[in-house]
Amino acid sequence: MTFNILSNPDKRKWVIVATIFVAIICNYLDRQLLSILKPEILEHYNITNLEYAWIVNIFLICYAIMYPLSGILVDRFGPKNVMLGGIAIWSLACIGGGLAPNVWIFSACRGILGLAEPTIFAGQLVAVTLWFEKRQRATANSLCTIGGSLGAVIAPIVIAWLMHLLSYWQYVFILSGVIGLVIAFLWVFIYKTPSDDILQKTLNADDSNQPSANSPRAFTFGQLFKTKTLWGGLLIRLVSDPVWYFCCFWLPGFLRSMGAKENLSTQQTLDLIQWIGGIPFFIGAIGGVLTSMWSDKMVKRGKLTSLSARKLTLISTVVIAPLCIFVPFIAISETLAFNTKIGLVIAIFSLIAVMCLSWLYTLPVILAETFPIKNVATVMGTCCGAGALGSTVFNQFVGSIPEQGWTILFIVMGTLHIIAAVILSKMVHKEY
Repeated sequence: MTFNILSNPDKRKWVIVATIFVAIICNYLDRQLLSILKPEILEHYNITNLEYAWIVNIFLICYAIMYPLSGILVDRFGPKNVMLGGIAIWSLACIGGGLAPNVWIFSACRGILGLAEPTIFAGQLVAVTLWFEKRQRATANSLCTIGGSLGAVIAPIVIAWLMHLLSYWQYVFILSGVIGLVIAFLWVFIYKTPSDDILQKTLNADDSNQPSANSPRAFTFGQLFKTKTLWGGLLIRLVSDPVWYFCCFWLPGFLRSMGAKENLSTQQTLDLIQWIGGIPFFIGAIGGVLTSMWSDKMVKRGKLTSLSARKLTLISTVVIAPLCIFVPFIAISETLAFNTKIGLVIAIFSLIAVMCLSWLYTLPVILAETFPIKNVATVMGTCCGAGALGSTVFNQFVGSIPEQGWTILFIVMGTLHIIAAVILSKMVHKEY
């Protein structure tokens, strides 16, 4: 049955999407282990929030460095090999984190995790571009990357359940790594490079990713940095990614701290995260897919160019951004009941997640459709590396200030996507 599905190209491409979806769930599950189990890890290694910020930054610095390199590797060796190596290495790094005898080795394992994880995102975009026509591409891409959001959704539930079952946070790390190795094994059999007739259908039929007669079939690495669109994508990720990374690395701890201020026990705050911590990620994932489908629908109608449709989609979402500003005032309110406060914070971050994931799902498609196919992974990796770099700086800013001083933090977050929208409208256009 499985081999019959894989022998049909129209079915195989959706199996590829499903496999990437599951792999990205594990990718984000491995990331969320750190933030959700933060109190246990801090206690085990006897470290503070500042040291925790540095552990996160080791991951982010390695992530930022490897993103451009992973794009170059995918353009050189193809998505199958690079993604296989990435999945296997980040799974082994997760196992290593569970076995680490001290915080230095634990931090090194998080760094290796950061080096390996970008490979799937650069590879996934190329795989989708090769297998799917333009009218399906944003939807397929969002269905792949929604795995990250759903990974964040199920992470609180699964991790809290595993903590109850296994008792030790180290065992949770080890089990997550083993699951990743199984996915790496399956990827070997599921993905293959599409045949020439499929490439003709996906790339030539809609005139996507094909250079004009007056432009090169692909830019050199140096030529890419002379294009306005690469700099636009780089700046967009630099200023907008920190909002999403805050949701991933700091929001669970922020919610637990709200519970602690209400004199909830450690177990009660963990239970709180287990049942409500994933709501923003779930709603954000659904919203991100719907906005991607909306952009594809506008492309199918033919009233707007592909680029205009996707720009309109993203710019429309930034009306949500200023909601961030209200979060600290809600959190410290003495007139609101705790359930009301936590509900409002969850509601705001659910909308913020819709905005963040709309940008994370659709911007890569914009980049894939504005550069020749042989440059797509390099462009994607370079821009995402800038996003990780911006998040590293922002993360250190978050870790260096006490939570009672976070008002300015939320004000800044309320403006970042608005800046990104201006950059998108002014700097991003087709480069061939």
